[in-house]
Amino acid sequence: MLSSSKNTAPVKTTDKRVVLPFYLYAALAFLAATLLLFFSAPAFGRHYFHPRVIAITHTMSLGWGTMIILGASHQLLPALIEAKLFSKALAWLSFILAATGIPLLVFAFYFFDMGWMATRGGELVIAAVVVYLINMGISMAKAQSESVHAVFVFSAGLWLLITAIVGLLLVYNFSMPLFADDSLHYLSLHAHIGIVGWFLLLVIGVSSRLIPMFLVSRYSNTRLLWQVYILVNAGLIAFIFLFLYALPVYYYLLPVAIVAAALLLFGYYCREAYRQRLRKQVDRQLKIAMLSVMMMALPVVVMIIMIIGLWLAGEHPRLVLAYGFTIFFGWITVIILGATFKTLPLVMRSKGLQRTAEQGKLSGMKALFNDRVFTAMIFAYLSGFVLFVTGILLSVIFILQIGALLLLLTAVLYNFSVLKIIFCKPVMP
Repeated sequence: MLSSSKNTAPVKTTDKRVVLPFYLYAALAFLAATLLLFFSAPAFGRHYFHPRVIAITHTMSLGWGTMIILGASHQLLPALIEAKLFSKALAWLSFILAATGIPLLVFAFYFFDMGWMATRGGELVIAAVVVYLINMGISMAKAQSESVHAVFVFSAGLWLLITAIVGLLLVYNFSMPLFADDSLHYLSLHAHIGIVGWFLLLVIGVSSRLIPMFLVSRYSNTRLLWQVYILVNAGLIAFIFLFLYALPVYYYLLPVAIVAAALLLFGYYCREAYRQRLRKQVDRQLKIAMLSVMMMALPVVVMIIMIIGLWLAGEHPRLVLAYGFTIFFGWITVIILGATFKTLPLVMRSKGLQRTAEQGKLSGMKALFNDRVFTAMIFAYLSGFVLFVTGILLSVIFILQIGALLLLLTAVLYNFSVLKIIFCKPVMP
């Protein structure tokens, strides 16, 4: 995520006191989501438009995924553009707005009350995204260098804003007829703008720099990344067009194929970065991050199965549930589990992300967390994820509860490790 410039000046970083609240909030949101999952497991044996399913989905997408990404962006963007973050105050404001709005939304969804609490929560989240984009945009405009990775990050933020606006309009649609159809009809549009435009675009932009950086790899291919960028956006725009014009379901294979082509190119990019690495030994956290890249293909495969199933046999709620769970508790979660313990220790050091990585000073950071706890966390996560997906597909409550309990254990171990890193006194290299 850093420019290829050979400038040896220290890399700009953001004060860790601005970044850490996002990490802490995300960790607690993950714990809250897995608690809700455990006590609401029977809901995952029913329809995907169940209040508790919607509440858990938004806890994961906003409280877990989005909050940690917002925090990481405030830390990483200065390294991308080789300039300081424009405003710490705006970063704090975006945190306060999002941290207030997300619980209001989740509470409203849990009790399916689309009144003032849901609308105020949605408005606060939109305000948080607008403030975030202003901060990122001005920071990029004042920078002296350009970065394709920064373009990924900012574009993803724009798609997040569109996702939040569509979501708020769907909330209003419950009480006033804004659209021709009910809100359930537009749920797929809202979800996929966020999944592809926000999460996928940003994950590719961030990973395309972080993975080579932590591998200490010589590989760089800006032209290939621009091709990936164009394909992801083209696939999403094609999906929106098909949805709005209500074309037959088999047409959706086209945007899926476009996004799949982007993922293949990105997979090639990561493979080349791995092949040309200077660091021959790859630690577990980075292996988890690399696993998350491979897991990007899983939602695409499930989506293809869903489209074919809808085409031949109509809607299948269990498959839709499994698809959503695979994205939020699978792909997004495994990315965060792997990336947190690579980036958070560096945030605590505040020594400059690229410089610390390239000087090979990562080994001492292992002291900031327990390797056995990390291993147990990954084992609990993988076991819980597989069991819960199996429980959804078979509609067996007992399997769902065991899977949820293991995911809850994952969240407990994750919070333990995060708190240990944040509150332990770092040893400077």
